Amino acid sequence: MIDYQSLIDQVDEWIINRDKTVILIFILITAVLAVGFGMTATDSGTSQFSEGVPAQEAFEDVNDNFEREPFGTGTGTTTLIQRDRNVLTKSAVLAMLRAQHRIQRDTSQNVVSTNSVAQTVATEIDPTATTLSAQIDVVERTPQSGVRTVTRTIVRTQPSVRSRLSDDLNERDPSASATIATITHQVAGTSDDAGTQSGSPLTSLQREATFIVGSTSGDITVFGSGIISGELGGVITDSLIIVVPAAVILIFIFLIIAYRDPIDLIIGLVSLAMTIAWTFGFMGWARIEFTQILIAIPPLLLAVGIDFGIHAINRYREERVTGEDISSSMRTTTDQLLPAFSIVTGTTVLGFAANGVSDLAPVREFGLVAAVGIIFTLLIFGIFLPAFKHLLDRKRVEYSIPSFGTTPIGRAGSVGGQVLGVGVVIARRSPYIFLLVILILTAALGGYGTGVETRFTTDDFLPPEETPGYLEELPEPFAPGEYTVTKTTNYLENTFESSEDDTVTVYVEGSMRQGSTLEILHKTNQDPPDSFVTAERESQPQSILTVIDQYERESASFRRLISAKDQNGNGIPDHDLGIVYDQLFASSYGDQARLYLTDDYTATRLIYSVKAEKSQAAITADTRQLATEIRMESTATGSVVVRKAVSDVIAESAYTSLVIAVLTAAVFLVAIYWLLENRPGLGIANILPVLLTIAGLASTMRYLDIPFNVLTGTTLSVGIGLGIDYSAHFVHRFTEEYRGEVDRFEALSVSVRGTGGALAGSMLTTTSGTGVLILAITPILGQFGLLIALSVLYSFIASIFVLPAALIGWTDIRRQLWIDT
Repeated sequence: MIDYQSLIDQVDEWIINRDKTVILIFILITAVLAVGFGMTATDSGTSQFSEGVPAQEAFEDVNDNFEREPFGTGTGTTTLIQRDRNVLTKSAVLAMLRAQHRIQRDTSQNVVSTNSVAQTVATEIDPTATTLSAQIDVVERTPQSGVRTVTRTIVRTQPSVRSRLSDDLNERDPSASATIATITHQVAGTSDDAGTQSGSPLTSLQREATFIVGSTSGDITVFGSGIISGELGGVITDSLIIVVPAAVILIFIFLIIAYRDPIDLIIGLVSLAMTIAWTFGFMGWARIEFTQILIAIPPLLLAVGIDFGIHAINRYREERVTGEDISSSMRTTTDQLLPAFSIVTGTTVLGFAANGVSDLAPVREFGLVAAVGIIFTLLIFGIFLPAFKHLLDRKRVEYSIPSFGTTPIGRAGSVGGQVLGVGVVIARRSPYIFLLVILILTAALGGYGTGVETRFTTDDFLPPEETPGYLEELPEPFAPGEYTVTKTTNYLENTFESSEDDTVTVYVEGSMRQGSTLEILHKTNQDPPDSFVTAERESQPQSILTVIDQYERESASFRRLISAKDQNGNGIPDHDLGIVYDQLFASSYGDQARLYLTDDYTATRLIYSVKAEKSQAAITADTRQLATEIRMESTATGSVVVRKAVSDVIAESAYTSLVIAVLTAAVFLVAIYWLLENRPGLGIANILPVLLTIAGLASTMRYLDIPFNVLTGTTLSVGIGLGIDYSAHFVHRFTEEYRGEVDRFEALSVSVRGTGGALAGSMLTTTSGTGVLILAITPILGQFGLLIALSVLYSFIASIFVLPAALIGWTDIRRQLWIDT
């Protein structure tokens, strides 16, 4: 057992005898850290979550090798979505061509290529029409019947055309209700990836393109990753504009009820504001960008800060109502609460720091910022708030300022005190039966909760297709903007047969000149996995073999070359491949070949179409299996594979950090109670309500179909942090009361009325303040707010009603086995 009282006495001396100096020091630190506010950048994209994932690194290599090189710089694409009664009529074809032409003529758009069904129609009519202006002239001169004849031919003979038309395509009488076109822009340092990049240069390009296209005839929508990126940032901003004022109002109301004194309310609010300022200032100085996952930080700090603040004021009032003077009451308060705050801080920091094992950088940053923020919370509410309270109460007496709410929450005889005492009643009558039921319940909830799904999609961060009516009624500046991305993505998925998410890529590295290389690639088409789209029991990937086959049908000389280099007569060249590639790259098919084979012939890609109804897990497993069967260094990648890989990392991070947090917290609690109180068994009792909270939270997520994602994946570690917060306060108060000859049930009753009352006030304030996140526009914030509120509620219930029985069990074991000596 160590003597920590001397250290607390030194802190007491500063708080009581140098309160003004303490306040001044904290104000100066706040001023220094506040400078960091201006250094804090924001990253609202989703690509940050896939950084470092092998599938994403392969995907970036694919983009570097096959998307950038044809233009010598980074590229990005914009999609034009045209809707009409029939997009294959002459007037609709002209509308699309004119929209593309307007974008191309604008030099700010940096257009390097365009591709559409309308262009295919025009070049089929006149192959010499190689520019958009020439193609417009050709279509204008062609009668409607001529356009109709050409469209009928191309939709029957060209699969690439059909893939750009809606599912309701009628090939006999050519008609379709929608089509898509692609604009490729030259954007330095940018390429389309599996996520969306915050602040993408494409955002401004595509917003400008929307204005340009808006002046053309026809229903044409501009869409792309830049539009998505813009809405990602906008929806988070609008959500916070709605949620933060609502949370502040609710927290303010409940703090008024909890404190019942304007001066105490000011002390609490100033301390909360200082905690937020310190933490975000630290982020700025540490150059940590504010991301979606860090939205979790303010609710966490508010939860712990509100809890610390109410505990400090409530414990101080317990002493004051007995007639103790200001300094004596504050000394007693800090003597009891500083050890409790330190225990809570230690275990909470361990819980959040456990996220440091994650392979995702944003999750590691979350753990770091949360841990630092909790340490700041300890310093501010453990030292600054008592000093501030001590100074103001002295001034209140000096200037005869009246006090208002001076009684503690949950005092004996109050309704709250009676409700909080239910756990003590259970502990008195049948603690072991109750604990057995709790253990069985925890195991059952934990087992059910292991079925929580894991998902990572951009859609998680986007608003619903239809904005709830109550949000549309909000006045300015709270009224949300108009969001279209979700509606557009749903339309694309429901209207067109394939999209980027309906393809996967296998990235193959090695010498492509080896004679067996193309034979190896060809064999991957045979006996394809179940999730792949097939034709005559073979997959039909887009690859360098596709380009070779196309050029072979067009060029007799190339056909003779292929025949000469094909030793087994199956149509696949299997020696002198460098000569084959050289001739292919020198032909008109060279640019197309570079989409699948690098200029140095050391890497290639195969793009497979996959069945839309298959799950992300099934597609990823099949693609990875296919990659392992290729006798070259091969990596499965593509949007579907990257997102599944990130989902796997999220799940692994959530469960790994959970196990580490529970184990380290248990060891810490046993050790700290052994060192401080010589009662190590209290650490085990302390952890029981936390396990119940985590099990209840996980089972709730599964029941409500809330998956683990980049934000909700942190809720288990949050549950540990908040659960230990509540239980540690109660256990430490019990150790203070249960000394000497004091009856254990009386010690429980005093602890429940004192600490339990403060916990109740903290619970009501925090659940209302964080639960208001369900008003957020984006569902992921609503889910997170609900889970945080539930974790606080579950922690409170477990601490008040389960801990008394656990503590009685600990006292019985201690008496019989003498574990604690």
